[in-house]
Amino acid sequence: MPVAMQLSRIMISEITDQQVIFLKEVEGDRSFPILIGIFEATSIDRRVKHFEPQRPLTHDLLVSAIEQLGGELQDVLINELRDGTYFARLRVRHEGELIEIDARPSDAIAVAVTCDPQLPIFVSEDVLNDVMREQQGG
Repeated sequence: MPVAMQLSRIMISEITDQQVIFLKEVEGDRSFPILIGIFEATSIDRRVKHFEPQRPLTHDLLVSAIEQLGGELQDVLINELRDGTYFARLRVRHEGELIEIDARPSDAIAVAVTCDPQLPIFVSEDVLNDVMREQQGG
């Protein structure tokens, strides 16, 4: 059963390429970091701070394209952790069918915070258990 998570923190560093976002369990105490790129971190940070660009940015474009083509963005699911890399699905309803689009978690979360209202973010229980084991040292 997927676990509802929320974006709890964004750490942007101008001296490194690796930025960090933290997801926290909505109804619990578990949390974990995900390393992301500067572009995605900046995009997420701008949305969280309600910055409205004059022209659509990449994640705005993606949301708009999906909606204009008749899709309804449903949620984000981080569904796998393999060799230290997270995998996600951007889930879209189209004509009654659920379509799962492979995405990097950073892009999927950027899309989630671009939507109004923001999309729910879920993490599979298996991924959360793997992350907790890694945080505890194995």
